[in-house]
Amino acid sequence: MNDFHLAQVNVGRILAPLGSPQLADFVAHLPEINALADRAPGFVWRMVDDAGADSTGLRPKNEDDLFLINCSVWESVEALRDYTYRSEHLKVLARRREWFQRLADFHHALWWVPAGHRPGINEAMHRIALIRDNGEGPAAFTFRAPHPPPTTSPSM
Repeated sequence: MNDFHLAQVNVGRILAPLGSPQLADFVAHLPEINALADRAPGFVWRMVDDAGADSTGLRPKNEDDLFLINCSVWESVEALRDYTYRSEHLKVLARRREWFQRLADFHHALWWVPAGHRPGINEAMHRIALIRDNGEGPAAFTFRAPHPPPTTSPSM
């Protein structure tokens, strides 16, 4: 077993409420896309709200009802990249402009966590803030400049 896994977070602001006709196709795809992730090679965990199906009911502190967060953990950068860009997920990702506002700032981050760790909302939002404030580095990065996992065993 690897000592570290890759955490990812992506956030966005939807163009209309989740129950609106404009978002109906996005909402309809959620179960399929989440099931695809759940059975993807290298998938470990994904954040869900109290309803347990997805994270659409979660909001970071001080964010409005149109702000969505998605956070998950994977065995490796390659496993997440394959799911994101080499699976049926890509078809939905290609339609994101139909459902989400274009954000000027960073809206995603990757970072290494000790195997077994499950990031919370605050930790995930902190990683995006690290990239916004300091640029990419070992503590928070993107697919454009991935960093290897730490070489030391995590302290528990």
